[in-house]
Amino acid sequence: MGEECILKGGKATILALGKAFPHQLVMQEYLVDGYFRDTNCDNLELKQKLSRLCKTTTVKTRYVVMSEEILKKYPELAVEGIPTVTQRLEICNKAVTQMAIEASKACIKNWGGSLSDITHLVYVSSSEARLPGGDIYLATGLGMNPKTQRTMLYFVGCSGGVAGLRVAKDIAENNPGSRVLLTTSETTIIGFKPPSADRPYDLVGVALFGDGAGAMIIGTDPIVETEKPLFELHTAVQEFLPDTEKKIDGRLTEEGISFKLARELPQIIEDNVEGFCDRLMDVVGYQNKDYNKLFWAVHPGGPAILNRIEKRLDLLPEKLNASRRALMDYGNASSNTIVYVLEYMIEEGIKIRKDGGEDPEFGFILAFGPGITFEGILARNLCASCNS
Repeated sequence: MGEECILKGGKATILALGKAFPHQLVMQEYLVDGYFRDTNCDNLELKQKLSRLCKTTTVKTRYVVMSEEILKKYPELAVEGIPTVTQRLEICNKAVTQMAIEASKACIKNWGGSLSDITHLVYVSSSEARLPGGDIYLATGLGMNPKTQRTMLYFVGCSGGVAGLRVAKDIAENNPGSRVLLTTSETTIIGFKPPSADRPYDLVGVALFGDGAGAMIIGTDPIVETEKPLFELHTAVQEFLPDTEKKIDGRLTEEGISFKLARELPQIIEDNVEGFCDRLMDVVGYQNKDYNKLFWAVHPGGPAILNRIEKRLDLLPEKLNASRRALMDYGNASSNTIVYVLEYMIEEGIKIRKDGGEDPEFGFILAFGPGITFEGILARNLCASCNS
């Protein structure tokens, strides 16, 4: 494939990735004892339930903002029934901004361009609430030009990273020469709660979710001498499933965010993922529906979701390697996680090519969030056409 064909199609491309994390690293094997100690809970049944969940999630390590210092300063966060949303937002607003700045700086460094060349900012978070929003604090923290055009996506949950990518794609393709910084930042402190027999489903989040930030640079017509395109974003589609809005239910209350995930969520995603992917391919007339000839960058909402997708589409086990690695190393970090998946996809591709193989040229970037909302992008792997 010629260089002119790759670089002059007018489609948005991902030009760089970056990530950042809080300093607190949690090993899954030590989480249960630490969580019950920090919340002064001695309910053996709940402790055993969390121990089982920690094994089934496949998560090994996660980064979290929560620390002993925070609990010493705000002991009320570990007490049931106390209004703490003010304290939570005080912590979260500062933490997500700091992580967003660090991820953005890492991304810009990897890109090799200049902060002054960024024309647009898309900021995504479900972990803060304030006016002005986190986009302003990120822009000022980075020292961005005040004329930078900003877009903010709040409370879109796990699909936020791919939703932000869809928005950034539209911005880049409708503003020739633009460079869009997409940044996501999340922390679980907004929903941290002590264990309760009345809310056993909370333990799933304790065992699964992590904190961090991610960033991407998106633009069209990459500059051959200075930019290295990673993925071309061919077609983006969003779709919600009617009458499923209660299946991922989040409420901002006086005690922070309360989440409920329906048991049937993995089954609902399994039942609808094939039709969604087929419709996405139909948009561009892509006829080859051998799913194993595509790459799969899937937000790892949890192992059950990945297992169901693998089963429904009859995928080879290695097709979801990048998603499973991201889940194992970082947990489900909400909107950020797709950045970590794409980084691992690039690593996997380099290994495949070093071993004399070929990684797929086309594939999907997928995420699922509240709604239930499906976000999908049919993408082209440009790393397969370049030397790594």
